[in-house]
Amino acid sequence: MKSVRWSAFIILLFLAVFPLVVHSDYYRHIFIIALMWVVIGSSWNLLAGYTGQVSFGHAVFFGTGAYAAGLCVTKLGISAWWGMLLGGPAAMLVGFLMGCVCFRLRGPYFALATLAIAEIFRLVAIFWRDFTEGMQGILIIQSFRSKIPYYYLALIIAAICVFTIYSIMRSKWGYYFVAIREDQDAAESIGISSFHYKSISLMVSSFFSGVAGAFYMNYMAFIDPEVVFSLHYISIMAILVGIIGGAGTLYGPPVGAFIMVLLQELFRSSFFGMAPRWVSDAHALVFGLLVIFVIRYMANGVVGDWPKISRLWSRGKEIPSPTGGNLS
Repeated sequence: MKSVRWSAFIILLFLAVFPLVVHSDYYRHIFIIALMWVVIGSSWNLLAGYTGQVSFGHAVFFGTGAYAAGLCVTKLGISAWWGMLLGGPAAMLVGFLMGCVCFRLRGPYFALATLAIAEIFRLVAIFWRDFTEGMQGILIIQSFRSKIPYYYLALIIAAICVFTIYSIMRSKWGYYFVAIREDQDAAESIGISSFHYKSISLMVSSFFSGVAGAFYMNYMAFIDPEVVFSLHYISIMAILVGIIGGAGTLYGPPVGAFIMVLLQELFRSSFFGMAPRWVSDAHALVFGLLVIFVIRYMANGVVGDWPKISRLWSRGKEIPSPTGGNLS
């Protein structure tokens, strides 16, 4: 446990000094986006990885938080930074209402229900032009020219999110979440209210996704329904972050977030111009193959199967000796 805490401290220290050492706005931007995905992936993991409720609709909460910040400007005439306070509670309210409907279902039916609700929100945001500005989107003026304030805000939000989930999973709630994930009927038979604790998990998950959405609005200064309510760019990406990093583990989503964002950037830039342009269009295929590989060979993700990866790495470093043995 001490080694894990020291590792977390060293990583946090590295992230804290990174923007002071690296002066490129390009690399700062990549880390800001990765930290945002740490929050989204960790919030998805709380609901799906720890509580066993796989969601295909986390774009609902992200988009709600983003529009809460954007509507502060267009409808209330106040700073979008108020959305950092409003986005989380607004997404939490949506999450509670969504749970009242979807928690009547289980397994793939629950996942499909969340997918349907996410699509409803996207269509409402497109066609309710008087309120959301439709496909025209919402454009604001950024508060800071430097990326450093956005970087540290993203780092603080990510650290609070991961620490909150760590604290929850070490509490009574965490044990109840895992009990529901393993066998909901057995959990209910010993007096655990599955609806109550699944609702708590969903509300905490939606809160942090909403805060991430509000941050995105302030950082990118533009949103539209096809971006913040996107199935592919938000909901599926959240699932990929959790699965590849390791669902049901604390550090899986942070690891998965950096892996996915860096891979996405490599393909977007065609490996920094060293590969043909068509490579940038193949990212969806590569992500799909990556998920198949992880499910087939690393079902617990990078973090969950790290001992297996370490053994393979150490085995690969062994040098065959002339007598047939191995030399380390």
